Amino acid sequence: MLNFEIIAERRIQQAMKDGAFDNLQGKGKPLVFEDDSMIPPDLRMAYKILKNAGFIPPAIQNEREIQHALDMLDQMNDERERYAQVTKLNLMITKGNMMRQRPIYLEADQVYYRKVVEKVKLNSKRGKS
Repeated sequence: MLNFEIIAERRIQQAMKDGAFDNLQGKGKPLVFEDDSMIPPDLRMAYKILKNAGFIPPAIQNEREIQHALDMLDQMNDERERYAQVTKLNLMITKGNMMRQRPIYLEADQVYYRKVVEKVKLNSKRGKS
C-alpha cells in the first residue's frame, strides 16, 4: 500500500505543477460540511444517496408540512377552521416527535405559540354558533 501512496502523491504534485487545480470551481472558498451527527452512522451513506437523488427523509418532510400548516393558519379567519388546523398541527408535531425520537422545537422562536395565541380565540359560549 505504501507504493500506491507514493505514486498517488507524485501524481498529485505533478498535477499541481501543471496547473490542473488552478481553475477549480469554489477555489478559495471555504468547504461546506453537512451536519449529519443526528443520523446514525450506518444510515449516513444511504441518506446522502437519497438526498443527492432528490429525496428527503420523512422527518424533514414532516417539518416542511408543519411549516406549511402554520402558514395556512395565518390565512384562516374562521374559528372552527383555525381550531381544526391547530388540532392537525398538534398531530403532525406528535408524529414528527415519534419519527425523530426527539422533540421538534417550534417554540424556539415563539412562532408556533404566538400564532396559536393570536389566531385561535375560542368563544366562551360552547355549543353556540
